[in-house]
Amino acid sequence: MSFLQFICGLNGQYLTSGANNIDYSARIHEFFAIMPAPRRLLPSIASLRALEALDRLGSATAAATELSLSQSAVSRQLQALEEQLGVELIHRQGRGMVLTPEARDYAATIRQALQQITQASLKLTVNPAGGSVDLAILPTFGMRWLVPRLGDFARLNPEVTINLATRLKPFNFAVEPYDAAIHFGKPDWPGTDHLRLKDERVIAVCAPELLPSPLGNVAEVLRLPILHIETRPDAWQHWFAAQGVEASAITGTVHDQFSTITQAALHGLGVALLPDYLAEQDLATGRLVPVWGGPTESPGAYYLVWPSEKSGDPALRKFRNWLADQSEDEDPLPR
Repeated sequence: MSFLQFICGLNGQYLTSGANNIDYSARIHEFFAIMPAPRRLLPSIASLRALEALDRLGSATAAATELSLSQSAVSRQLQALEEQLGVELIHRQGRGMVLTPEARDYAATIRQALQQITQASLKLTVNPAGGSVDLAILPTFGMRWLVPRLGDFARLNPEVTINLATRLKPFNFAVEPYDAAIHFGKPDWPGTDHLRLKDERVIAVCAPELLPSPLGNVAEVLRLPILHIETRPDAWQHWFAAQGVEASAITGTVHDQFSTITQAALHGLGVALLPDYLAEQDLATGRLVPVWGGPTESPGAYYLVWPSEKSGDPALRKFRNWLADQSEDEDPLPR
């Protein structure tokens, strides 16, 4: 059966006047799921690396230097790729080369595929027997809650390797080289299963010099400079609501993660909402002081999430089962 026959319809069901409703993308994916990809559509790794490097670095000279090739060798790799695919990828301007818009899109997809191949090869060579779990973690929670516990996992499961990388926001598991991730919020990550790890309580804190005397009421917090964290844009609204105050359009500066917002608070730049486990030490030493009230429950929680189709992976299953024993809410966080 040819590709054209498959797209037109199986078992003699060819295109009709209602063909505008056909999902061609879905049919193409279905075709390649049951038929081997034509060789023409499987370029060499060398030519794909040349294209990716040219797109990322912007010049054939820089690409050649990174790949330890001559500029003419890079040019030949790209020409061979164009001939194999039958598509123009490069606008040649004198001695310079510029990717077409379509080639830039293609290069972005290829970059993800090359990363996946690299990651798969690394996993195979580093720990071929027991398997490994590539885990995306939230920096602060990962370092303060997960990492101190990993020694116990290594002792119980020495054959499994846990590889860590930080990611601040949800991503598409289909195009990223991770087996699982630590996620804060709701268990609504598309296409995943989840394990609840920990609730969170936050406390409003600032440097002592920013609060020389106690506030008269919670609304006075709004008179102070407010520090926001990028990944939780509604955190202050939830906090004020828990104090019985309706607040909207709360202005202030925005920080990308807890390490930066903590430093901003310590240096007197404003009031921050910090997880109690993160603020505890600085509160005990007096480097930070509570602005109003005590710890308040956050509306979200920490979860381990993983793609549903990877639920049966042996290494991931061992890690997940071990982590379930660590996820008691009353379990104190290690310091």
